[in-house]
Amino acid sequence: MPMLHALRTLLIAVAIITLAPLARAAEEVDLLLVLASDVSRSVDQAKFQLQREGYAAAITDKRVLEAITAGRMRRIAVAFVEWSGVTSQRVVIDWTLIDGADAARKFSDQLIELPRSFAERTSISGGIDFSMGLLARAPYEAPRRTIDVSGDGTNNSGRDVTLARDEAIAKGVTINGLVILSERPMPWNPEHTNPPGGLAEYYRTNVVGGPSAFVVVAEDFNSFGQAIVKKLIAEIADLSFPKRLLPGG
Repeated sequence: MPMLHALRTLLIAVAIITLAPLARAAEEVDLLLVLASDVSRSVDQAKFQLQREGYAAAITDKRVLEAITAGRMRRIAVAFVEWSGVTSQRVVIDWTLIDGADAARKFSDQLIELPRSFAERTSISGGIDFSMGLLARAPYEAPRRTIDVSGDGTNNSGRDVTLARDEAIAKGVTINGLVILSERPMPWNPEHTNPPGGLAEYYRTNVVGGPSAFVVVAEDFNSFGQAIVKKLIAEIADLSFPKRLLPGG
């Protein structure tokens, strides 16, 4: 009887092993990239369109696609997030594999069509923390992880943005910044969009970090489009951003 019981146990174990689904390794890409876009109250409709249309056009740009397909795996994974107040973050487009023009075009079309998520306060720290959670559950693996934060103001909601930044860097994530300048300060809070030393310097000091991290400034629609293309190429190809394109460079 003991031998029969042992044999039955062995057969059950074999059946479980045979029927159990094999664990599949996550698909590898060259880069996990979160595009984290500010949609707080200070972001008017023109700035909102600037970000949406700028990213939509950039992801399909021939130069960006060439950078993507020049990588070892010839593909990256991208997610698009909109953020505002401390509890207001939303995945607009979840993780998407970009491996050529068709995939890029589908991502771009979605981005143009989907509605705006929020219009509240500005929690850059909340946007970074949310993006970190998104990176943690990505269905792909990559040697590099980057959060691309675009915004037009300082952190005024949630925890200290430098703490969020430092925790992300400690986990090997790079944060780059794209600053959208405001010609006229907000009358009720002028230092939000125009802090002492300028918003670009605020981002350099408090928001960006990690290997080859950089800040790019967009002054208008034309400069935004060119800046985001060059920025994506630098992120995808893991290059240092040309200093001549940085304020004060």
